[in-house]
Amino acid sequence: MSNKAIPVLAALLLLGSAAAWYWWPHIAPTPSPPPAVTAPVGPEPEPAIANPMPAPAADAPALPALADSDAPFAAALAALPGAGGIGTYLQPENFIRHIVATIDNLPRHRLAAELRPLKPTPGEFQVSGGDEQAVLDARNAARYAPLVALLGKLDMRAVNGLYQHFYPLFQRAYQDQGYPQGYFNDRLVAVIDHLLATPRPTAPLALVRPKVFWEFADPELEARSAGQKLLLRIGADNAAVVERKLRELRAMVAAGSPAARVATTPPAANQ
Repeated sequence: MSNKAIPVLAALLLLGSAAAWYWWPHIAPTPSPPPAVTAPVGPEPEPAIANPMPAPAADAPALPALADSDAPFAAALAALPGAGGIGTYLQPENFIRHIVATIDNLPRHRLAAELRPLKPTPGEFQVSGGDEQAVLDARNAARYAPLVALLGKLDMRAVNGLYQHFYPLFQRAYQDQGYPQGYFNDRLVAVIDHLLATPRPTAPLALVRPKVFWEFADPELEARSAGQKLLLRIGADNAAVVERKLRELRAMVAAGSPAARVATTPPAANQ
């Protein structure tokens, strides 16, 4: 509301009060209508689940408690086909909780460094061109290349199987994070879609440093989420690998895709 509108509104309220004070003695009192009867308000319906996960198999091994899941989950992750050496990149304390928190925060503007499930990327952020014509140096891509190469080797069907097995713990961590009615797999699909919408610039990315840290010179790019800016930082080739693996995973966890229907179809009973 503008500053000019405030005195006008105040004047209308004062005039209305004055009119009511003047006319009230000259108006016959009107009986008050009986109070309206309203139906009791029931509990809000739970939000619909768009991408349901299959129920655990009856003979599936029992899961540990979320607080005790770090070691078994990290071991199961390291045992996946193509995951050799992945342990060197992990920060396994509160592992599932930190995975859930990081995924949830990727579409937001900032990521909490203390909640990241991976160790910091080695090396220094590379900029070329000087302060006046600074651009993101292509050498930055090499910092992320080893982890991206490992990701490229992962069998995403095995990743999906691991995710399905441990899903109750992911769901518990998501609810504990402040979404008691939320469904983590729906959030995962939404975050994947958000990341896949990252633009693919064809020219070197211009940078500015208004204070201490470098930022994208393009305000539209700088306003993007932490996850999308990460895909921009790692370089086009690395981003293409990440996006390919995200599409593979999405096809398995999103309802309606052929891969998801196969993954969620219960096995036939032994004849």
